[in-house]
Amino acid sequence: MKVYFFPLTSTCSSDASPDEGVVEDLPIIDEKAVEQLTEGLISHYLPDLQRSKSALRELTQNQVVLLETLEQEITKFKECNYILDVDALFSEAKHYHSKLVSIRNEMMMLHEKTSKLKKRALKLQQKRQKEELEQEQQREKELEREKQLTAKPARRT
Repeated sequence: MKVYFFPLTSTCSSDASPDEGVVEDLPIIDEKAVEQLTEGLISHYLPDLQRSKSALRELTQNQVVLLETLEQEITKFKECNYILDVDALFSEAKHYHSKLVSIRNEMMMLHEKTSKLKKRALKLQQKRQKEELEQEQQREKELEREKQLTAKPARRT
């Protein structure tokens, strides 16, 4: 049998030793009474504690489910942002494609103009060469004519 001592009154005096009179002042409590009191206390608070424990367990499970759902929603938002980024890239690509098409068209137009200018320059060069040739031929004819018009001494026979 165990014996427990509980102080009923405080017997501290300044000139007494701290251990003096401690055992005499404590009442003896029966171990069976302590067990019954403990069981009564436990039976009184245990159902509430068990309900609290199950409520906390359920709350924890709900929080886990909520966190998983939240992570899924965050993933969906990230995917939406990726889709928006892809859409932005496609619109930017479309914009640059239209720029390239307009530059290509402008280059084709410039190529046509330069081709026409080259043909015109060639024709003008050929015309100028032809005119120079005709002028040269005209000079030669005039020189020939002048030679023919120049007085020649008559031959004596």
